[in-house]
Amino acid sequence: QLQLVESGGGLVQPGGSLRLSCAASGFTLDYYAITWFRQAPGKEREGVTCISRSGGSTDYAVAVKGRFTISRDNAKNTVYLQMNSLKPEDTAVYYCAAARLPFGCMIAPGARYDYWGQGTQVTVSS
Repeated sequence: QLQLVESGGGLVQPGGSLRLSCAASGFTLDYYAITWFRQAPGKEREGVTCISRSGGSTDYAVAVKGRFTISRDNAKNTVYLQMNSLKPEDTAVYYCAAARLPFGCMIAPGARYDYWGQGTQVTVSS
């Protein structure tokens, strides 16, 4: 079965950290740029960050720049999202998505993605 599986979500206090993982099953991530999205209750899905297939290119939403870091380990077929200095407004379901791009990456929710994960809940609260 071809799928992406997110993990690592949970409850954390403001100022804390979490690391999310996005693992591919049934296919290799080598040919795919990966984007992390999030969706909070009552809000539209928004792009958070992305990384190119080689890992050489990344992009971040303004709201998370300087706090979140995306990385990938193609040998483990996994992409990571390190989230530091978390704020209550970071609370959302986080999704990863894969797009077969030869170079670069994108954080546009309306673009075409080949695979989506089911999401993992992140809650930032004291």
